[in-house]
Amino acid sequence: MQEEKSTNKIRDTFLIIAATIILIAGIKAAETLLIPVLLAAFIAIACSPPYLWMQRKGIPKAIAIVLIILVFLVMIFLFGLLIGTSIADFTSKLPQYQAKLESQTQVIITWLINEKILEPDFRLTSTINPSSILSIIGDTLNQLSGLFTTGFLVAFIVVFMLLEASSIPPKLKKMFTNSSSKLRRSEVVYYNINKYIGIKTIISLITGILVYLLLLFIGVDYPLLWGILAFAFNYIPNIGSIIAAIPPILLSIIQFGFIEAIWVLIGYVVINTVMGNIIEPKFMGQGLGLSTLVVFLSLIFWGWLLGPVGMLLSVPLTMTIKIILDSSDETRWIAILLGPE
Repeated sequence: MQEEKSTNKIRDTFLIIAATIILIAGIKAAETLLIPVLLAAFIAIACSPPYLWMQRKGIPKAIAIVLIILVFLVMIFLFGLLIGTSIADFTSKLPQYQAKLESQTQVIITWLINEKILEPDFRLTSTINPSSILSIIGDTLNQLSGLFTTGFLVAFIVVFMLLEASSIPPKLKKMFTNSSSKLRRSEVVYYNINKYIGIKTIISLITGILVYLLLLFIGVDYPLLWGILAFAFNYIPNIGSIIAAIPPILLSIIQFGFIEAIWVLIGYVVINTVMGNIIEPKFMGQGLGLSTLVVFLSLIFWGWLLGPVGMLLSVPLTMTIKIILDSSDETRWIAILLGPE
């Protein structure tokens, strides 16, 4: 009897592994279809509280959805217009920026060689040349700008998801009529996902605004572009703020020199320290956190699976999985492993 149970357990384990591999392969194959759906799902979750609030205030469902979608489409249009113009201008000036950054870097290297800090035959390779980073940044921005072309498709999906939002609680009650624990578990999962996305969106928005004001005050080119980049990459804790800081710091070196660019670096450090290490944990709580290693691994995994959008949504997606795992006694140990210390 014991041997039969052991065999069944091994069989179930292999079945779970095989199903997971098939699921991952399916997601990879359906990447083009899944990207707008995932974006719409997270936008719908973020928009559902104001939508349900308007319904509780007696505003008709159709009018509430129209108001939310109008705000969303106006934001997509304005961001697409402003960001598209900035990206096009930035891309056209890339050769000039690269040449200037390379010459400034060479001046620093010459000084370090003269001070005998570096060897006389030291040369920057193309892999670590700061000017080559600008090309990577330009390519990444062009890829991200393509997301705005799917904005209207995402908006339509959001509409249908919001239409279903008010019917989800009654459906859950019918599904779990004989199990109040499962109903409570489903409600907790939805509440925690909503809480995480809502808080993260507000914190990211404030971070983007502060970055925009900082760069506008200092005079760095394209402050709106870098502010929106800071907003988007702030969804990736720890790593995202570093990635978002690289382009404006390099650009400030080109515009003002290495010494003046330190102020940009200090500004980014202060903003991300206050927002990411003080304010966000205060509102988010330890129960909605991930370990640094899990954040890094999820960035690699979802980036490989879904491209740049996967990188932006890596932590929300992993956080969603963690919340679902934490809602069950059988899988809570996995959620604990994914969480912070």
